Amino acid sequence: MAPQRQDPHHGHVPVMRDRMVELVGHGLRAATAPESPVIIDGTLGSGGHSEAFLTAFPDAIVVGLDRDPHALAEASERLEPFGDRFCSYHTRFDNVSEALHGLVDAGQLSEQVLHTGVSGFLYDLGVSSMQLDQAPRGFSYSVDSPLDMRMDPQISLTAAEILNTYSHGDLARILKTYGDERFAGKIASAVLREREKEPFTHSGRLVELLYATIPAASRRSGGHPAKRTFQALRIEVNAELDAIEHAIPNATGWLHTGGVGVFMSYQSLEDKLVKKGLKDLSTSRSPQGLPMELPGTEAPFEFLTRGAEKASEEEIDRNSRAAPVRVRAVRRISDGGHTTFPIDDGNAHT
Repeated sequence: MAPQRQDPHHGHVPVMRDRMVELVGHGLRAATAPESPVIIDGTLGSGGHSEAFLTAFPDAIVVGLDRDPHALAEASERLEPFGDRFCSYHTRFDNVSEALHGLVDAGQLSEQVLHTGVSGFLYDLGVSSMQLDQAPRGFSYSVDSPLDMRMDPQISLTAAEILNTYSHGDLARILKTYGDERFAGKIASAVLREREKEPFTHSGRLVELLYATIPAASRRSGGHPAKRTFQALRIEVNAELDAIEHAIPNATGWLHTGGVGVFMSYQSLEDKLVKKGLKDLSTSRSPQGLPMELPGTEAPFEFLTRGAEKASEEEIDRNSRAAPVRVRAVRRISDGGHTTFPIDDGNAHT
């Protein structure tokens, strides 16, 4: 494999950068796009995709959302040369309306966006390489670190609390559901035995438990034996799947006609939710068997991607993180019976 290309920002190479610019660009070229189109980068991270959008579309404004204050600070420093064409907001990525209204109230966005909507958005789901690189955050099983895994330090639930307080049934459920862990029950039993001796605080002890619990034959295939458990704990801590379910209608609801929304998924659970949510939006609500669609029941969106797009082998050689990515994109083709944008997202997550 060729060496991974590094950029000057800690090696955080935006996955499928050029393709994301191409897809989102369809929304900016729409006939109804405003003079200063707005793009939402719903998972800002270190700002690589936002930088690509700001460079490719010199008239565009990019709004970066992230629940991680470290990411917001780093990306804001990186994107400072773009001036007021970039603004950020600290929130979970499904709180689009909260962010737009908040930025308008703060004078960082024109009130125009509340009436015209946005031209495009990108959601690059899952944990970022920047978070994996920060050992004290506890996302990585390769170093011994506190069992935290919070993307937003303001939330209270940590991975340690899950391991130390969840019942056997609840622990086994999240390991199986969110991690597809074959040995969820055995691992849950081992965790309950070990926490009676001493509470879990650091990842190294959990990794040792997983090596001791998962049979040797199974450890030799399917990647690192801790991968599935760490994934499940991270998803539970950050309520990631709930956020995706909320984000699909909330973000697409802000697209003007011709606007484009893109989701990048790295796990089958994420991709299934995205696929279902976008399929619902791109399916007519007219009863089957009618000779024509009933007024107001036409699908408000159409797919821009055929199935789930994958990264090319060349891309994967440059950036190994691109290997599992699945990309789905939709374009708004009508208002679907709605003439106004959401007032709020119907939730108050931060």
